[in-house]
Amino acid sequence: MDTLSQANGAFALHLYRALSDAGGSLFFSPLSISATLAMVQLGARTHTEKELGEVYGCVWSKFSNHEQPPSLCVCVQVLRFKQVPDLHSHFQHVVSEISAPTSSHLLKAANRLYGEITFSFLPVCFLKHYHAELQEVDFVGAAEQTRLAINKWVQDNTEGKVRELLKSGMVSAMTRLALVNAVYFKGSWMHQFNKEETKEMPFKINQNVSRPVQMMFQVKKLPLRFIPEQNLQVLELPYEKETLSMFIVLPNESKRGEDLSIENILDWTDRSKMDVWTDVVVRLPRFRLEQDFSLVDTLVKMGVASLFDEGVADLSGMAGGRGLFVSALAHSAVCEVGEEGTEAAAATGAVASFCMMREEHFTADHPFLFLITHNPTRSILFLGRYCGPP
Repeated sequence: MDTLSQANGAFALHLYRALSDAGGSLFFSPLSISATLAMVQLGARTHTEKELGEVYGCVWSKFSNHEQPPSLCVCVQVLRFKQVPDLHSHFQHVVSEISAPTSSHLLKAANRLYGEITFSFLPVCFLKHYHAELQEVDFVGAAEQTRLAINKWVQDNTEGKVRELLKSGMVSAMTRLALVNAVYFKGSWMHQFNKEETKEMPFKINQNVSRPVQMMFQVKKLPLRFIPEQNLQVLELPYEKETLSMFIVLPNESKRGEDLSIENILDWTDRSKMDVWTDVVVRLPRFRLEQDFSLVDTLVKMGVASLFDEGVADLSGMAGGRGLFVSALAHSAVCEVGEEGTEAAAATGAVASFCMMREEHFTADHPFLFLITHNPTRSILFLGRYCGPP
């Protein structure tokens, strides 16, 4: 994993812990959020640029809506960018590599900027690094129509899965710039599940409550590892051609929380340390997750307060003056896991060893963590937790 992917992964786990504090299932795209934030940093200067690059702490806060009317709407994730030399060139390389055309899956990452037609923006290298064009729109005179147009662009770039990234009220006549990032993935398992073997089984929400799920079933030689010190299993379900994989981290039923760090994740998902010779009896729920997040308060508590302060924010690299500030952060993500494979989409709107043959069982009938990774770069594209049906 290169420096950028490691920094992105580290913050993804901090954000996962922050979101997990609210309980329940969870799904988001670190790639989408961090790519949008990186675009914001291109235009940040002085103290605001420093804040974006120096936030290291974990956040344990719930999300809530930001009530201030938007001037620059941006969907962002604070990342440890200061650790990454030549940040934007690194992003350009990673995004280009994961978006390279392939016959085994469809993975699209698209960026676009929407700027107020009457506002004077400075030349910034968004197109060079993020393939993001600046489209002139009329926020002042047609804010609602512009919001609908942006949502339509997101729909088109997520195959219709993310339908309303920017909710009503998130764009107003005060909005000057919207930075939008959309990620869409659809992949087929290397070893597909047989639909005829999917059966209803109980899923243990907790020690006292169970709910029925459609449990998929297969027996295959799949990469599996047991982490005794954490009392958990890690299973890899590769997609066709093995460029991408889903890793499922399944703790013991009595364990409610993993010791998550990027170092642990890299170690647990290291294929060279996994048993690839054993037949694994896999039971995995068929599920769908769809979630929307508002992230302003979390980012403020992480130390990027100036970005949201109209009188303090310095985004002069975008506009020359001090008129822009971030007032809204939105992230939407959708994931469908079934017998044939996985379909996932997310959007972030910057509104600115050999062993004897044996059999192991992997039964995901209680809450588990899952992540979809791009194996060549070891980038975490999507991260989530399934806690059962509502």
